[in-house]
Amino acid sequence: MSSREAQREAVQRGLDLVKIAPQAKPPVCKIMDYGKYRFDQQKREKEAKKNQHQVSIKEVQLSLNIDTHDFETKANNAKKFLSKGDKVKVSIRFRGREMAHPERGNEMMEKFAEICSECGNVEKPAKLEGRMMLMFLAPKPAK
Repeated sequence: MSSREAQREAVQRGLDLVKIAPQAKPPVCKIMDYGKYRFDQQKREKEAKKNQHQVSIKEVQLSLNIDTHDFETKANNAKKFLSKGDKVKVSIRFRGREMAHPERGNEMMEKFAEICSECGNVEKPAKLEGRMMLMFLAPKPAK
């Protein structure tokens, strides 16, 4: 139908003529209530935004000569962060002569990842960057 006929039909019904595919030959149009359509679209976007979860990164700092109870407390905090859906950055700062033993840091990171394995998994394995060893843990996907 011609565009004039379509426009006349839309005016008779009290609705709007909306181009769906203006680049098509001939252009595709639809008769609809455009105000209601925009309102519904904004409502859907708002609902989708409300259901989104912003993932934040929490940091847990360890040292090479940490006591077992302190280590377990930090691991429990990391588990809590992972269960809430946040990512966890585990870091160890090497001071002075501790740089001579990076393997101890690796062992500690592996132990930490093993303890947190029920709530999350290793996203980036432990890696030494300067005087810091970093590892990232991500929460396990919800079933």
